[in-house]
Amino acid sequence: MKRAYSPREIVKKTYKTLPWGGRWAECFGLPEERATWFISGASANGKSSFVMQLAYELTNYGQVLYLSYEEGLNQSFQERVIRHELDKRQGWFRVVTNDTMNDLMERLKKRHSAKFIIVDSFQLAHWDYPETESLVRSFPRKCFIFISQEEKGQPMGKPAKKLRYLADVKVRVVGFRAYCQGRFNPDAGNSFVVWEEGVLRTTNNV
Repeated sequence: MKRAYSPREIVKKTYKTLPWGGRWAECFGLPEERATWFISGASANGKSSFVMQLAYELTNYGQVLYLSYEEGLNQSFQERVIRHELDKRQGWFRVVTNDTMNDLMERLKKRHSAKFIIVDSFQLAHWDYPETESLVRSFPRKCFIFISQEEKGQPMGKPAKKLRYLADVKVRVVGFRAYCQGRFNPDAGNSFVVWEEGVLRTTNNV
């Protein structure tokens, strides 16, 4: 029979959380370093820029592996890397474009492999839900961040919708603001401004 935990044991457990502060903590709280993230948003709302800002912040706490399935290494991806100064994070930020699920698992088994894995996008990875869940369960000390396309305001496809429920931190990017909808949300009224000028344009305050 599997173990059952007492309330006292649960209360005594400790968790290693992201030690960030400022607007990151204000908008996303202090999630576990190994929490699973799910980030969605419609095209041209600032989702890609937000992910790059998040990636840069995470390089302060460990190596980031970016799986660029959607864009590869095209010009717009290059421009975002430069704009968000990830080119200055040599050794802490790596990009792959065509890893299969098996390739990724072999990569993550290696010593000193990345702590944070960004999958952009989940739809272009062409993984089904069971194998994605198995990936997350197989590497409990890793933080997986899944980027999802949207259709009519919802994650695109049934696997993505199921994956959203698995995630600890759920983020939706709308109008160049990122809203935390996950379990660590400190204040539902807070939002992370991705691009101030974009916010002004979308609210007609220019």
